[in-house]
Amino acid sequence: MSADTPEPDRPGRRPDEPGAPAPAAPAERAAPAGDAPAGPYGAREVDQQVAWEAGPYAPPTAGAVSPYDGPGAFPYGDPGAAYGVGQPVPPAEPELPRRRAVRLAAGAGLALTVLGVPLGLLWAALAPDTPVLKVPDGAIYAEPQPEQPVAADGWFSLLGLGFGVLAALALWFVLRRVRGPVGLLAAVLGAFGAALVAWQVGRRIGLAGYQRLLETAPDGRAFSKPADLRAGGIDLIFGVLPVPHGNLLLPAFGAAVTYTLLAGWSRWPSLRPEPEPGAPGVSWESAGRPAPPAAPEPPAPGAAAPPHG
Repeated sequence: MSADTPEPDRPGRRPDEPGAPAPAAPAERAAPAGDAPAGPYGAREVDQQVAWEAGPYAPPTAGAVSPYDGPGAFPYGDPGAAYGVGQPVPPAEPELPRRRAVRLAAGAGLALTVLGVPLGLLWAALAPDTPVLKVPDGAIYAEPQPEQPVAADGWFSLLGLGFGVLAALALWFVLRRVRGPVGLLAAVLGAFGAALVAWQVGRRIGLAGYQRLLETAPDGRAFSKPADLRAGGIDLIFGVLPVPHGNLLLPAFGAAVTYTLLAGWSRWPSLRPEPEPGAPGVSWESAGRPAPPAAPEPPAPGAAAPPHG
């Protein structure tokens, strides 16, 4: 090693020291002539090589155009538009006019009331008849403490409560656009109407035959009394105002509780389905343009160029 050659672990001489070699001027990169590629990767390799040598903090050159600017930057459309950036969020379920919502709720309540007919038939089929004996004053129970009236009340309570729960679920999922106080009112009134219809339909099955036997049967004859409610019904206050009570209110109670729980556990403030975050056409937060791809590292000196296709 000569005296003028610096050691590997010693820095070279400063440019102002006597005898220091003058710094070599940076070689200018020749632009590709015509349409001929400047390297194995074409003309793009020259731009990427210059950007890499300039460093990440080098100021942009005058007249430089970002690959993410200009009309042809995104040939498949604006990426922000694909994610709904800057676009208004449309409601998933548009609001119904008030009159139409009331008509839908009234129709739903009437449909639930009509369903009280099959509910009453089912109650009459499940509830047992009560055996009675004919006496001069009418009829008495054949047993001192019969269980049949209790069973009739129990079946009506179970069927009515289940009907109210199913009615609330049906109105919640079918009439999604009238969710809220209007839907709750329709569910409660419809379930209560169904309970009234079921009570009257169930108790009247076999009632005509029972009344005939009660009038014509001799004393001591045994026959059956159709199911009726003892733990519920309608009382008249002052002989004018009807007030329901007992298990006749269970269907309305089940509908009210179920509908309220569905509304309380709903993840949408409006109780109607709303767009999900990240769905196409939905803007939940601002998003900038995607970052430009990092330039590939330049080929190492002396590396073999990839073959042309």
